[in-house]
Amino acid sequence: MTDWYPKRRFGDLPDEMARKFGSREALVFQDARYTFQELQAEIDRAAKALMTLGVERGDHVSLWLNNRAEWVFLMYALAKVGAVQVPVNTRFRTNDLEYVLHQSDSVMLITHDVSGPIDYLAMVRKVVDLPNEGIDVADASYPALRRVVIVGDGENEGTVSWAAALARAETVSDADLTARADAVDPDDPVFMMYTSGTTGFPKGVLHDHRLIRNVEERAFRMAVTENDTIMSYLPLFHAFGYSEAAMMSMATGARQVLTETFDADEALDLIERERATIAHGFEAHMQMLCDAQEADPRNLSSLRTGLFAAGMHSATPVARRGERVMTPLKALSAYGMTEVWVGAALSALDDDPPHRLETSGYPAPGYEFKVVDPDTGEQLPDGVPGELRVKSYALMKGYYKKPKETAESYDADGWFCTGDMAERHADGYIRFLGRFKDMLKVGGENVDPMEVEGLLLEHPAVQQVAVVGLPDRRLSEVPVAFVERKPDADIEADDVFAYCRGKVASFKIPRHAIFIDEFPMTASGKIRKVELREKAKQLLH
Repeated sequence: MTDWYPKRRFGDLPDEMARKFGSREALVFQDARYTFQELQAEIDRAAKALMTLGVERGDHVSLWLNNRAEWVFLMYALAKVGAVQVPVNTRFRTNDLEYVLHQSDSVMLITHDVSGPIDYLAMVRKVVDLPNEGIDVADASYPALRRVVIVGDGENEGTVSWAAALARAETVSDADLTARADAVDPDDPVFMMYTSGTTGFPKGVLHDHRLIRNVEERAFRMAVTENDTIMSYLPLFHAFGYSEAAMMSMATGARQVLTETFDADEALDLIERERATIAHGFEAHMQMLCDAQEADPRNLSSLRTGLFAAGMHSATPVARRGERVMTPLKALSAYGMTEVWVGAALSALDDDPPHRLETSGYPAPGYEFKVVDPDTGEQLPDGVPGELRVKSYALMKGYYKKPKETAESYDADGWFCTGDMAERHADGYIRFLGRFKDMLKVGGENVDPMEVEGLLLEHPAVQQVAVVGLPDRRLSEVPVAFVERKPDADIEADDVFAYCRGKVASFKIPRHAIFIDEFPMTASGKIRKVELREKAKQLLH
């Protein structure tokens, strides 16, 4: 009996798109433009180069690259030859790199020599004992690691030049590549993506090829077709950018306009010039896009839709502003995480604004949700916050080499425990309320920091805000507001406290306000609250 949903492989997608949309433009990066036929040729060339370097089926290969055309080539080339991609956060530094290379058992690291102001190769040399002669790595700290490949100009001692590997690609026949691609099992792991690590060491989340279904079903819900152009500024090493740009383009034939990093002015200029129809992001991206658009208006009339995580209380006013400033954009809210993948819940294009901007969407096909008391596991009534738990075909295969953590992430009935606080509405929509560990316990009362953040974001002088807990002998902990002022705005701590009085319960009002010029952020655009908690302790204790 065949599967009701045909199993497909990441590596097949470039061939499918080349057959369907061969001469249509597929990828734009800086001054380079590629049709789907040209993109397929680059991916096959990269796959052959990987084979000349000895990459075997099941090998783990780390990609420590900023967004660039080669990222897309390598993503699909690795899948085609049956290797497991390990995208590495480009904000990682030596300690992080050491952890990932060792924990992932990567046989190869592909990275830059220098990108912008960052010398990636210098960091690699601090972490890995590269050979003085030849290219074979033999470092006892990384027993699996065999090669370090550099995407850049020239040769570097102890490493392999990617340009030189590409030059040898012609030594691999089309028949050999086809045989390798045909041997790939759709149930094999295709990538291992490390959780963002806003707290503690990240875990390697393994997924297989079935995520193609997840992306295709969301494309249908969002009406994404070959007539769309995706503005791709999110980092490809993160699930959001990986799924909604690199995968979505190759699953639908939509064009992808890729930038190396996120810059609001550059993104808006490209949306106008390339007539982009889709743009995604977190509230930080929306905030910066709105600021840049108000300062220098562009023609955004081509913008159709995009996913913006707007369900949280703190994000709702930002999303409302985004729809006003970036009209005709119709923002959709969604819920996802690396373990359950993107768009596990999603609002609809014809939903009213409260459903699109004040929930996290309706469960996607193949997903089940329930909200439970995290202590007892008992399901909670609609409207009562609790822990969100998920069942789906798209759940991770597990945390790599962490069987204990994998087992502990599921309850006795097989539901994945997200660690997220949410509530279910009577109409089946869910609303993400924040991480449980972000919740504050003030004198025995639960305080959702996002509620206070959402309130303070409505203050005309507040650009961005984050509320964290500060240990307190009497109350267990008290709220502290970190505030970024708008340019030339005047707001002091007393103004912060006064703005909250009478609008929220007294125990929710911040006891301290700390003003900062810039928030510590993860590469995916989330505020690193763990750093703010430590800063609050240093400044206030």
